[in-house]
Amino acid sequence: MAKPFRVDVVSPETTVWSGEATFVVARTPDGEIGIMADHEPLLAALVTSAVTVEAVDGSRTTIGVHGGFLQVLRNQVTLLTDRAQISTGGKEQAVQLAENLAAQEATQSAEAVAEPETT
Repeated sequence: MAKPFRVDVVSPETTVWSGEATFVVARTPDGEIGIMADHEPLLAALVTSAVTVEAVDGSRTTIGVHGGFLQVLRNQVTLLTDRAQISTGGKEQAVQLAENLAAQEATQSAEAVAEPETT
């Protein structure tokens, strides 16, 4: 059995997933990265995509992620995301979910710019 490590996937609104895992796959601007226990320290940007977390019980959770950062330090993996949501489907559905989260953020940003400030 693979050695477990701590994983936390958080967004500004909530902790999306937290627990012990044996493997994490995330996408950075340089491509996909797989993380197991005792990975070297790392800080990387996340791109809009799917993140897969394999828990110690063997279950897999796929999460749609829009932006943020990935940190690996002392068997602790933290994904600080702009937006994230657990997908009920596979990787393709999680990617679509991530793209929808990105579109929602873009719409909200555009609305915020368009609304005049009132005092």
